[in-house]
Amino acid sequence: MIPIAKPVIGNEEINAVISVLESGMLAHGKFVEQFEASLKDYCGYKYAIAVSNGTAALHLSVLSLGKNKKIAVPDFTFGATASSVKLSGGEPVFVDVDKKTFNIDPAQLEKVITSMDVAMPVSLFGQPYDVDEINKICSENGVKIISDNAQSIGAEWNGKRNFNDDIAILSFYPTKNITTTEGGAILTDDKNVAETCALLRNHGQKERYSYEFPGYNYRMTELEAAIGLAQLKKLDSFIETRTKNAKILSELIGKHVEIPFADKRCKHVYNQFTIKTDKRDMLAKNLKSNEIGYGIYYPSPLHSQKAFNSHVKCPVAEALCKKVISLPIHPSVTEEDLNKIADVVKKSV
Repeated sequence: MIPIAKPVIGNEEINAVISVLESGMLAHGKFVEQFEASLKDYCGYKYAIAVSNGTAALHLSVLSLGKNKKIAVPDFTFGATASSVKLSGGEPVFVDVDKKTFNIDPAQLEKVITSMDVAMPVSLFGQPYDVDEINKICSENGVKIISDNAQSIGAEWNGKRNFNDDIAILSFYPTKNITTTEGGAILTDDKNVAETCALLRNHGQKERYSYEFPGYNYRMTELEAAIGLAQLKKLDSFIETRTKNAKILSELIGKHVEIPFADKRCKHVYNQFTIKTDKRDMLAKNLKSNEIGYGIYYPSPLHSQKAFNSHVKCPVAEALCKKVISLPIHPSVTEEDLNKIADVVKKSV
């Protein structure tokens, strides 16, 4: 079996977990603080707040900017992006995406921006959204930016990992480029946002049993942070392998399907290798019969989901949902695996 995703766990992570267990300090402590320090330095932000998962990071990010009523989100992404808005008392406004990058379309965002409080672009599948255009549109209209970079730690825009946003979030779920098992993080250059998020993740406590306001239990554990520290040291090599595998697979199947587009201004980190084909059902069937994992991210646009029940028109997102399928390119995939995957693709389409 070639799985669609596979966390790479070595002795460094195992020994780190043992160290935490032997210490007796399992909740928030020195490993969380060290992980936060390493994250902010790696990503180029002033502050990093580690939390229990990427959805928690989104939720706290929205709350930290106040009572925002309307937040623009791409129609083609994971549901947590929009759910975080709803859970914070806001209204997600779904915006269509670019057919090449799958990220929020700046031209479509511009049509609704004057009625928005916040924009929440997503760097989908490891490719940054159009940072230049989104920043320009939002700056001109006084709109804050929360970057949902859950799938794109290590990605760069014009050589920088800091996208000059108000807040960025990361996820460390096992399918991401590095994992802490569960876990997420908030990145920001705004001291007030950082302090607010730090309070919100820990029941609103500034000091123990001293509550500034109602908060949540969104803390990251020491075990997760210790794993994250070991994983972060390997991230660049993981990205290098993903990029190499993506290049090989692109060369093997590029004449048969539409392979991922990579903007020249960015560093794509290939959390997923997502292709488009009109023969997706046949391809999925043949991948399964050949014990090759795949993912359909995502089978329907968010606006059509019962949870959101929006009536917008997003034709690009709707079309993508019928054609996309993701193939394995994670660091454990071998060149032999890639050739097997390519053979199945070529025979199926």
